Amino acid sequence: METQYYTVVEKQDFFEIIENKYGELAIFIDARDGAPVNPVLEFDGKKTALLKRDGRLAVRLDNIDEETKGPLAEAEFVMIVELQGKMVERVYAVPVDNVEEIVFKGRQTRADELVLAKSKEDVIKSFGAIHCWTGGSSEKK
Repeated sequence: METQYYTVVEKQDFFEIIENKYGELAIFIDARDGAPVNPVLEFDGKKTALLKRDGRLAVRLDNIDEETKGPLAEAEFVMIVELQGKMVERVYAVPVDNVEEIVFKGRQTRADELVLAKSKEDVIKSFGAIHCWTGGSSEKK
């Protein structure tokens, strides 16, 4: 598997959130390539949620319906249903993490995509460094 040194945030233009009689929520989105790895849904309690699908890809859900805010903020888990057209590609449960704010800092690559660079520490950790040597002059300016 290739190591990624950035995160891609894709905007999901159309999505549906449904609730069953037990108060459980399911979110229908477009299918993405590959299976999710330790996914989590961050919700700011306002209008935006961010599905962190794996270490590389996150899916942004904007303009969440006013009536959905309460049930989503109270949910411990939601079901994510990824669709390929009208056919189900995969279904998985994700924990909901209520956060103060979802901040998007990155480079816009398309109207629906941002690329976020990882920090130096993230790259060193992802790289699996066991030694780190410093070179150059001994004084930092």
